[in-house]
Amino acid sequence: MNRRTSPRIVWAFLGPAVLALAVIGIAPLVYAVWTSLHYFNLIDLKDVEFIGLANYASVLTSDAFWDALGRTLLLLGIVLPLQIGFGLVIALLLHQPGVGFLRTLTRLSLVLPMATTYAVVGLLGQVMFNIKYGVVNQFFGFFGAEPVNWIGDPTNAFLTVIFWDVWQWTPFVALVLLAGLTTVPGEIEEAARLETRKWWRILRHVQLPFLVPGLVAVLILRTADTLKLFDMVFTLTRGGPGAATEFISLLIERTGFRAFDQGLASAQAILLLILTIVLSQLYIRFFYREVQ
Repeated sequence: MNRRTSPRIVWAFLGPAVLALAVIGIAPLVYAVWTSLHYFNLIDLKDVEFIGLANYASVLTSDAFWDALGRTLLLLGIVLPLQIGFGLVIALLLHQPGVGFLRTLTRLSLVLPMATTYAVVGLLGQVMFNIKYGVVNQFFGFFGAEPVNWIGDPTNAFLTVIFWDVWQWTPFVALVLLAGLTTVPGEIEEAARLETRKWWRILRHVQLPFLVPGLVAVLILRTADTLKLFDMVFTLTRGGPGAATEFISLLIERTGFRAFDQGLASAQAILLLILTIVLSQLYIRFFYREVQ
């Protein structure tokens, strides 16, 4: 009996997946790169022409791009530590011995925020943070506080986006880190608990090495999601008031579908992709080097 697998059988199994990857992932990327190298305006399709790196030069000299990128990086620098911090606390609490049924119940409840789509979360935020009828202002009103314009004020709108993103994705971080904690050998962890009652020493010397793979995955996934955050912000604030919550993804949408400049929008998107890849590589190199 021939134990070698026929190439036809291999391609029969792998072919659909490779085709789907090419159609869904590679083809749009190639098209975006091609578009970014051309003057490509939807209202002037007859004059599509190759202009090389001119779109990239326009983006890199645009104040609007750097302002949007700065707001996006500020958002990332705030929500990522908060999500990891709160998520780690939740994971450590659920990992404590004797939690029992509460752990299962909490795991089920943690799925709900991240299972809700970005757009629905944004619409829910519009209702909850409404200055007149929102639940948030009504709650604070019971304590005599004046209504707060959460969405109409630039600073408050930015803080609302932060709070809403942390609420939605902290459970994801908690579940990933909790899964990492379950891989810690029980006998080693129990011995460490007998040696010291200081939880931070147990975390640093026993649990952290097992948390690194999950932590790196969280950093990469949440960084990519935050950098391209669009749906929730668009439905919640539309990028306003003014440009207070116009992050890089909203700038790309405005450039490509309201100013109809597909070439410039593609250049912005490619630069965002490069930034995401660079940050991901930095996470991997730094954290794995620290563990080693």
